Amino acid sequence: MTKTPIELLAASALATRPVVALSEGSDPRIVAGALAAHAANLADVILVGPQAEVEAALQAEGASAGNGVAIHDPATSDLTEAFAAEYHSLRKHKGVGEAAARKAAETPLVYAAMLVRLGHATGTVGGAIHTTGDVVRTAIQVIGMTPDAGMVSSFFLMYPPEDAREGARAMLYSDCGLVIDPNPAELTSIAAASANSARALLREEPKIAMLSFSTKGSASHPAVDKVTEATDTLRSQHPGLEVDGELQFDAAFVPSVGARKSPGSSVAGQANVMIFPNLDAGNIGYKITQRLGGYAAIGPVMQGLAKPANDLSRGCTAEDVTQIIAVTILQATGTE
Repeated sequence: MTKTPIELLAASALATRPVVALSEGSDPRIVAGALAAHAANLADVILVGPQAEVEAALQAEGASAGNGVAIHDPATSDLTEAFAAEYHSLRKHKGVGEAAARKAAETPLVYAAMLVRLGHATGTVGGAIHTTGDVVRTAIQVIGMTPDAGMVSSFFLMYPPEDAREGARAMLYSDCGLVIDPNPAELTSIAAASANSARALLREEPKIAMLSFSTKGSASHPAVDKVTEATDTLRSQHPGLEVDGELQFDAAFVPSVGARKSPGSSVAGQANVMIFPNLDAGNIGYKITQRLGGYAAIGPVMQGLAKPANDLSRGCTAEDVTQIIAVTILQATGTE
């Protein structure tokens, strides 16, 4: 069975010790999840926030700073001045002055992202308190996107329960959290980014299903045309990828159905990367898989950024925090 991010990291021998910056360092769930990640030797952690508040949160967990657990208070940190200058350089074309840049650098989200941008941390995690919009916006503005990514999108890692029926497998679902109604070019970008994410996080070669309510022309509609156009573009731009579409979910997931509906396909019935045509389908699909199928869902995880930054649900648990820390590290280290 495919290993979870924590299991993959536990079995890895990374060349350097990763450091993850947590932008909400006084939240009890963040602190507990970060301490668990550190105790499991996954990473060193930086808790970003007001010194006294972070210290109190650590004390409540019976812990303190030191030995791989650091506290950074943006209001007093020696790094803030340099971060403010960098932020001003990045945003002055948008009318951000030096005073505004200094104020921004003192906010935990910007400070944590700057830790990543300037090489002090491997990746950053936030969203237990802040909204997804705030987390994503800060990541794009400070960390930026990869040169080949047309956009930032998201995905969920879906892991089957131990008692799952034969044929159940770990999968990557995208996009289930950010892009509401991608056009064909955006859908292509989401699929290409998801292929890289599958290699890094599932440690498997991607078999990409471009999902629709139609399989191979069984229905005619502009919504189907969008998926077939994206499939053709993906094949043209990335000829080495295994991709098939348009496919209904059963044709993508069930071998017997895939063989019947798309004979000769190396993807149909075996897909491990499911690309949904819009956010309605993706969000509903992952929640049905989670709630009715008993799959564990890890995410949403962001992809397309130059360096890892990830969002948490505001209803997250400490265990969720630890899992996303592991995901963030794997994104940075790829297939080491």
